[in-house]
Amino acid sequence: MQSFFICRRKNLLISFFAALVRKEIEDETDSLTGRLKQISPVPIHLSIYSPNVVNLTLIDLPGLTKVAVEGQPDSIVQDIETMVRTYIEKPNCIILAITPANQDIATSDAIKLSREVDPTGERTFGVLTKLDLMDKGTNALEVLDGRSYRLQHPWVGVVNRSQADINKNIDMITARRREREFFASSIDYRHLAGTMGSEYLAKLLSKHLESQIKTRMPGIASLINKSIDEIEAELDHLGKPVSIDSGAQLYTILELCRAFDLVFKEHLHGGRPGGDRIYSVFDNQLPHALRRLPFDRYLSLQNVRKVISEADGYQPHLIAPEHGYRRLIEGAVNYFRRPAEASVDAVHFILKELVRRSMAETQELKRFPTLQAEVSRAANEALERFREDSKKTTLRLVDMESSYLTVDFFRKLQQEDEKGGNSPATPSTDRYTEAHFHQIASNISSYIRMVSETLRNTIPKAVVHCQVREAKRSILDYFYVQLGQMEGNQLAALLDEDPDLIERRKQCVKRLELHKSARDEIDSVSWF
Repeated sequence: MQSFFICRRKNLLISFFAALVRKEIEDETDSLTGRLKQISPVPIHLSIYSPNVVNLTLIDLPGLTKVAVEGQPDSIVQDIETMVRTYIEKPNCIILAITPANQDIATSDAIKLSREVDPTGERTFGVLTKLDLMDKGTNALEVLDGRSYRLQHPWVGVVNRSQADINKNIDMITARRREREFFASSIDYRHLAGTMGSEYLAKLLSKHLESQIKTRMPGIASLINKSIDEIEAELDHLGKPVSIDSGAQLYTILELCRAFDLVFKEHLHGGRPGGDRIYSVFDNQLPHALRRLPFDRYLSLQNVRKVISEADGYQPHLIAPEHGYRRLIEGAVNYFRRPAEASVDAVHFILKELVRRSMAETQELKRFPTLQAEVSRAANEALERFREDSKKTTLRLVDMESSYLTVDFFRKLQQEDEKGGNSPATPSTDRYTEAHFHQIASNISSYIRMVSETLRNTIPKAVVHCQVREAKRSILDYFYVQLGQMEGNQLAALLDEDPDLIERRKQCVKRLELHKSARDEIDSVSWF
């Protein structure tokens, strides 16, 4: 009996607060439109915080109408449609096309308007109401099953409170319970009870919204990065002196640089996340890129014949088309340049991202945005130098493979052919046969596979040596030399803070932290 009174008191409190909210909305509406039956495009925002509701923003639009009633202007029909369109035309909007079950679906204004703005139906969910008010002996199964009017997403039937229920202050908890009981006990709909009702609709919309957000992650991330760049550019103009002594200023700057360098090395060594992505470039990205090189097309019979013939010129080769072999191998080896450069660039972007993360995680630097920007600039410039050196080295490895061919490889091929009873082709009989060109393509393909395996092992060594190793050893060395050449006023400028911009900088820092937090959230979600 005690629990009954507690539940009853809880429901009374919920009804009381719901009535207060309803009255607030009515008062706000009347203040904008008067007590006439008019509408206003100015939204009323209502935020509900509860652990029992899904994370969703719902916009309750006025219902579409065909005629103006007493007290409404003649333009009310067009006004409502225009207002509704301004919301549902937005590409990020999820449309709930609500249609009464006791109305012919073919005459539904909601479906008609939704189809105009969302012809593919990707954003439209059909909601069928008033299922409990249909004539006896009839049901809406043809609509709910998609036979009458098919949508991309399944129809969902709901049973809301009637006007009499609202007048009796029937609370939403009771209404949802009655709705569940209706579908569970209905002969027509109980087989669909698990996919019907307002609670199921809310979960369905929440999952769809989550899916849409993940789809639009790249665009959101791009917008956030652009905003971050703008905020950081504004922060670059700020600075604050910490001491009038240039020696103390230099010491402070060096300590801050060492703090950043320590965080950066922790990312590379595994103390902080991120460095493992470099290994993924060598273990996944590079082998995949090597396997996708178009050697099958390059070593096609037609191309081999063309290159061999052009290399021979007017005089046919005597034993083996050496010039043709070399041209084909050089052309094939050139394909390795792009994967080599891509590996360099991939590691470069990972190192840049680790610099960004390290900069954000070095709390001491956040006090001095001017110095932070200079350290970031110096680190990124160093990474650019390492990248250029790494590209030269890796491309030199590729060039070496075409500069000097492994002769023993072809000698072994010839010996294997002789052991197998195959004799070298003669210029008079075999020079232009398909079998001859097939053999050339097969030999070169075998050689290129050997080169590919060699480069798969040597490119990572060159990249790590020229980029990762140098980044650990000397990412700020050039900046330290520049600091040693600076005058006292230049050092002070790095640690200067304009008193007139203190408040402005605080606001910028807050915005920057929010944007970076959003970017980190997006980065974490994008891995799933």
